[in-house]
Amino acid sequence: MKVVVLDDGRATTAETARRVRDHGHEVAVVSAPTGGDNLTEADLVDTLTGCSVVIDLSAPPSLDDGTLTEDDGLVIDEEALVARRGRATAALLAAEAAVGVEHHVSLSVVGVDRARAEGVFRALRAQEEMIRRSGIPYSIVRATQLFESAVEIAAATTEDWIVWVPPVEIRPVASAEAATLLAHTAAFKPSNGVQEIAGPEQFRLDTFVRAALTAGQEHRRVFADYRSTVFGARIRHADLLPGPGAHVARQRYGDWLANRSASGAVKP
Repeated sequence: MKVVVLDDGRATTAETARRVRDHGHEVAVVSAPTGGDNLTEADLVDTLTGCSVVIDLSAPPSLDDGTLTEDDGLVIDEEALVARRGRATAALLAAEAAVGVEHHVSLSVVGVDRARAEGVFRALRAQEEMIRRSGIPYSIVRATQLFESAVEIAAATTEDWIVWVPPVEIRPVASAEAATLLAHTAAFKPSNGVQEIAGPEQFRLDTFVRAALTAGQEHRRVFADYRSTVFGARIRHADLLPGPGAHVARQRYGDWLANRSASGAVKP
């Protein structure tokens, strides 16, 4: 079976591809920066011919979703973001239908169904709805914040060299464990539903970001403020927590940071 992985440049891609190969399947990785908006439907048809499964990793929030400024952090044009992501998703789904893809696997974010429909979460909600209505068998994997995303969240929420994030609860997860679930999902029949994955520990978003910056010897101050937004969305206290049926990963954030520090890989 041939599996195509749409790569948005994150650490999840290589691990997902490796895990799919471990299941005995052929893998092709396709570069899809900015959510795949660089790829036309015709390009995608050529790429996906002979493919049975597509794993789309382009959904999670990115600094590419807006313009990064020193004074205001990440500034998002919400209408433009929704339109861009919608075009990319529509082209991908149309190409999948044209070549007979049998299973669309999408990486999304825990809380997309609870957070306010604004900023990146508005685009994510619209993207999931397009997948459901496409007629292509699908599985959606919603992950909590990946460990690697802490530095990017800090960049997105930095205003005048101070990081402002809402004091909301999260359960971040290692990208390697999210990749394992994505590959496993791709290797089996579509669920036509949602599976969540979260880490084993719960703490606040500001704690998550502060630990990453400290481990990287980065000295921006981190403050919690409920008025702060994350990727254009105002987040309530429990919006980003998984539901009771979520898959619980094993790796702890502190252990992951320690391993990264030992390898010299924590510098932002």
